[in-house]
Amino acid sequence: MKIFKRLLLTLCLILLVLILFIPLSIFVDSLLGRNRVEALTNTTITGINNTPDVRAYVTRPQGDGPFPTVIMIHEFYGVNERLISKADLLAEEGYLVIVPDTFRGSTTAWIPRAIYQVINTKQEDVNADLDSVYAWLESHPDVDINRVGIVGFCYGGRVSLLYSLHNPNMAATVIFYGSSETNPEILKNLSGPVLGIFGGADASIPLEEVTALENGLEQAEIPHQISIYEGQPHAFLVDADGIKAGGAQAEAWNEMLNFLEQNLKEKTNSKKSPNSFSYSPPFPWNYYAMLIFEHAFGSASHH
Repeated sequence: MKIFKRLLLTLCLILLVLILFIPLSIFVDSLLGRNRVEALTNTTITGINNTPDVRAYVTRPQGDGPFPTVIMIHEFYGVNERLISKADLLAEEGYLVIVPDTFRGSTTAWIPRAIYQVINTKQEDVNADLDSVYAWLESHPDVDINRVGIVGFCYGGRVSLLYSLHNPNMAATVIFYGSSETNPEILKNLSGPVLGIFGGADASIPLEEVTALENGLEQAEIPHQISIYEGQPHAFLVDADGIKAGGAQAEAWNEMLNFLEQNLKEKTNSKKSPNSFSYSPPFPWNYYAMLIFEHAFGSASHH
């Protein structure tokens, strides 16, 4: 009986330490990383409709514009060097690329704070900030506003799809392993084609959900291309160095390049009227719970 009580007390103490440690670690990380976004970005975009200004990293190709343009959305960590390396690599292919900070000044390498950032970010605020980004692109002489697409990774993959539902002027949408909307009645409001890239060993996004996305796009009659990379975990497309090294990262990257070539470089879309479709998605609790589990016990160490 004494052994049982000691074990129970030990477990309670461990739980208490975790309860105290995680909020404290989030607070400390926010203090230590106060200027990270400022250091990683090079542009301030004025917020429209009384919204805050948006910090962003902008990279452009050599030569004269206007260029086809890609809005690139970060993972749940926020803007970081890995994403910027991918933006620079994409710019080498002839695209102006803008990486907005959708967490309004917050970025981290600490998973508990990454989850905290997502929980405290409303999709309507993200859409409002991306509307500011789009308005900035409309006035930029190097941007071909009729050829603007959006690409996102993990959290950013979901954001990309949801923003394309919000803004009918997105000419193409690329989802890298993001939790997706699958209802065809909602997906039919997309105005451009969709590329979805997923890992076959991704525990946070079951293959059943990927199939549901593909079926939903099919029923909604939205042009689409869904690819599953067998044996790959969540967030397998890490950075420019990984892409240049070849393998699945290079294959997925080249698939995206081909998709963007066909739907941005080779097509000129007419600007749409404002979209009347309004959608407030539920928060994907199951997805982020599985994501935490995968980081803790799985193979997705590069998210």
